[in-house]
Amino acid sequence: MSLIYILNGPNLNLLGKRQPEIYGSETLEDVERDCRRVAAEHGLDIRFHQSNREYEIIDWIHEARETASGIVINPAAFTHTSVAILDALNAFDAPIIEVHISNVHRREAFRHHSYVSGVASGVIAGFGTQGYQLAIQRLAHLIRTGVK
Repeated sequence: MSLIYILNGPNLNLLGKRQPEIYGSETLEDVERDCRRVAAEHGLDIRFHQSNREYEIIDWIHEARETASGIVINPAAFTHTSVAILDALNAFDAPIIEVHISNVHRREAFRHHSYVSGVASGVIAGFGTQGYQLAIQRLAHLIRTGVK
């Protein structure tokens, strides 16, 4: 069974409570449950993490280099600020799917730039928490076909 990491950045621990008009009412626990279900359907095992600390996300990416076949990442606000996360992802030699719950391109201009998108195999934005499920499905396909 292939292992994938699902990494979540700052404030996603408040999912379901923070700005539900933008992010919906589902909690991060709901997202994790749905991710585990979809991953199992595709023969994948997951490690699901969330942190408000940039260094923890970087440490998980480094860990994934040794153990994982792919990464789904919602870097949240770090999307627009973290060259350090970009550098860590650049050292990961497997598919990466970037996920955003909201359509960042319909929001403030500073959210239109992503450091992660340039290294990602694909970007999913604006599909709500369903974007995670779509990302897992795509990642499963990339892993099966050996495409990065």
